[in-house]
Amino acid sequence: GGLLGQKDAPTHETLYQAEQTSYRLAENEEVLQVALRWTSVNGTVVTKIYKFYRGKYLFDVSYEIINKSPDPWTGQAYGQLQRIESSGDDTRFVKTYTGAVISRPDKRYEKISFEDIREEKLSQDISNGWASMQQHYFLAALLPATATETYHYYTLALDDNRFAIGSISPGLVLQPGQSGSITSRLYIGPKDQKELGRIAEGLDLTVDYGVFWFIAKPLFWCLDKIHLYTNNWGWSIILVTVLIKILFYKLSAASYRSMANMRRVQPRLLVLRDRYKDDRARLNQAMMEIYKKEKINPLGGCFPILIQIPVFISLYWVLLESVELRQAVFIFWIRDLSGPDPFFVLPVVMGVSMYVQQKLNPAPLDPVQEKVMSFLPIMFTVFFAFFPSGLVLYWVVNNILSIAQQWLIIHNLEHPASRA
Repeated sequence: GGLLGQKDAPTHETLYQAEQTSYRLAENEEVLQVALRWTSVNGTVVTKIYKFYRGKYLFDVSYEIINKSPDPWTGQAYGQLQRIESSGDDTRFVKTYTGAVISRPDKRYEKISFEDIREEKLSQDISNGWASMQQHYFLAALLPATATETYHYYTLALDDNRFAIGSISPGLVLQPGQSGSITSRLYIGPKDQKELGRIAEGLDLTVDYGVFWFIAKPLFWCLDKIHLYTNNWGWSIILVTVLIKILFYKLSAASYRSMANMRRVQPRLLVLRDRYKDDRARLNQAMMEIYKKEKINPLGGCFPILIQIPVFISLYWVLLESVELRQAVFIFWIRDLSGPDPFFVLPVVMGVSMYVQQKLNPAPLDPVQEKVMSFLPIMFTVFFAFFPSGLVLYWVVNNILSIAQQWLIIHNLEHPASRA
């Protein structure tokens, strides 16, 4: 950051003078000020003041200008956030958004990708807005001192694969002998959505839950409330998964009951497949006769699952985006729920549970499809080996609960006497 002016305006490359070589917030104080001074050859004095607050990632940046020159001083303050397109050290299997974001009253969260910056420069005056550069879990945001101020926002594609988003304050005019100041705010820290929501309108939207954000936010609220009692994000994930399974118990039961009925008539369908292997039309007709006689809807197992998919996707993004899970310890070897399982225990358990689920479901009639399905547990185990362990924990618990519910339904259908 710096000042823009016709003269006597220090930029971000200007050398300031500090009063001290180090600064430390005293135990009995809540605010720490760092003042840097610069004086022009004409006598204009600029003091750049950083004001830090205890326990906060938000701080103020002020420019106090004293015009000791014989001419009027006119200038503006600017702030600019730069980053490269890729750091080269991101080994996460699942990618989250990295790039610029602009906010305005009519659209509180608008992504501006690096490709967008290459193609077209942003240049817009916005009142009650802000600009940020963000990545997974963290962001830096340029904020006006008050929501009523109109700032100019811009983007730049720089050399060396660098990209910038910045803001320019309203102008300040000082007559000879006058003094004045320009203040803005800067947030550099984690995407703590409760804190971000208090700082600026829409800033909490940088915790990007995707298209199902309206489902994801209540899920995070539930996860956060449970964490107040468990004080462990791993157990909170398990309990939220249990609550979701209870919420969708009836729908899941309908799906598993349909699959169990399909499993019951599977031997008869296999006989039909062998009998009419060269007559697809006759095979389909015979299968439909069995479905009609047994009152089975072959698609009955799909619809209840489709209804639950938005909830599962929402929870997936909650667990992926929430900074609260970063470096969160669960139990034993799981020391970071945001990172992969170091010993691949959870991915292997997930693969085994998926295999068990397949055995409870009716096998596909098509032999090729059956072989493809048999490889899915292995393929998903490899995929989930690179996923955050918090996500894998959710899938493991969800699969185990699904297996228990599905086994109970199959047992009751195949052994009605024992149920009575």
